[in-house]
Amino acid sequence: MTAPRAFGFLSVMRLGLVQACLGALVVIITATINRTMVVELQLPAMVPGVLVALHYGVQLWLRPRMGHFADQHGKLTQWIVLGMAMLAAGVIAIAALLPVIIASPMIGYPLMVLAFIVVGLGVSTAGTLLLTLLSLRVPPERHARAAATVWLCMIAGFILCTVVARVLLEPFTLQVLVRFAVIIGVSCVALTTLALVGLDAPRAEGVRARAAALPFAEAVHIVWADPIARRFSCFVGLSMLAYSTQDLILEPFAGSVFGLTVADSTAISGVHQGGSLIGMLLTAMLSTRVGSLAGWARGGCIASAIALLAIALSPMTGSVALLRVALFSLGVGNGVFAIGAIGSMMSLSTAADQSQTGVRMGVFGASQAIAMAAGGMLGAGASDVMRAYLSSDQLGYGSVFVMEAALFAGAAVLASAAREAGKARSGESVLAAAG
Repeated sequence: MTAPRAFGFLSVMRLGLVQACLGALVVIITATINRTMVVELQLPAMVPGVLVALHYGVQLWLRPRMGHFADQHGKLTQWIVLGMAMLAAGVIAIAALLPVIIASPMIGYPLMVLAFIVVGLGVSTAGTLLLTLLSLRVPPERHARAAATVWLCMIAGFILCTVVARVLLEPFTLQVLVRFAVIIGVSCVALTTLALVGLDAPRAEGVRARAAALPFAEAVHIVWADPIARRFSCFVGLSMLAYSTQDLILEPFAGSVFGLTVADSTAISGVHQGGSLIGMLLTAMLSTRVGSLAGWARGGCIASAIALLAIALSPMTGSVALLRVALFSLGVGNGVFAIGAIGSMMSLSTAADQSQTGVRMGVFGASQAIAMAAGGMLGAGASDVMRAYLSSDQLGYGSVFVMEAALFAGAAVLASAAREAGKARSGESVLAAAG
């Protein structure tokens, strides 16, 4: 069988559009719906924290399995569309259930749990198969550039969603939120379907046969036995723990401490995403010319830690402008840090036997899911505890931001301890250099 033609820039951009749709739907949950639960519905921050952690728990279980599934099947795009449809349905259901959990908690919360499980199923299916397809169809020497392109598209999806939210969510009601979720959800499924037309190509029969002959548990064991893959998975877990603790409290912090409306706090979240966009662009352009991936990761961690300290101190000035600057700086640091690991993930997933590309991507995704679940719980739970203990939203949130800064500083120490050891197989990895 003739090898499928490698993806060019336009094909990568089409996959980037799909990733943007994933990002747009997920940000509705982590930003808008999260803030609505905490500020408008006056629920403890642990409620959205536990629910979001649940959808990451589903990913922990499903991502490696979807990766193994991808290794055994040649055509992936139809399953990516199915995953996007599940994600959109879950987001719409979550928005529709918000009044139900207030009026009838005994009915609303079990249904809300089911909706978040559906979201986890959708993200696992679409996200894992998308990255597997990208890794397989982009040459190793272009993995970093392709990763940057796709993740920049995702950040653009975040930003576009927040801009649209500012228009469609005013004046805010729960019914308006449902309408907004329906519009974004249907649009994302339609765009995904159109973007993926003609991008599939059957994998070689020999590769699929080797994958099919290998039981799932054995495939995961082989990946985990590889020291490079194992160390990279651990690094993903630690770094994403630091990265994710901020996600669920930025908008509630802006609403509770600075008194911003839903639309304004969603828009200010876009400032953070805009910074991430610029950080990723800078890293994509400069990392091959200046420094190493370890150096860029370390710098991004340090910048993120400093920005979080500035956010913690911003209520002392009462300046929304300072908050915007700090959030933008945090975004830049996050973007610089993130882009180095993404290209490494793609390169490591295809570095060994191609019959294990999907399961490797799934294992890396599972490590990220563990960290994201723990980070969301840590950020939301700590903010509840510290606000109650200190009897102050300002001090409670501030103490959590300081804790997050310490996590980023710890990640920077880990990056500093890494020594350059050349390339790990076909791609450089920060953790492959640590030893």
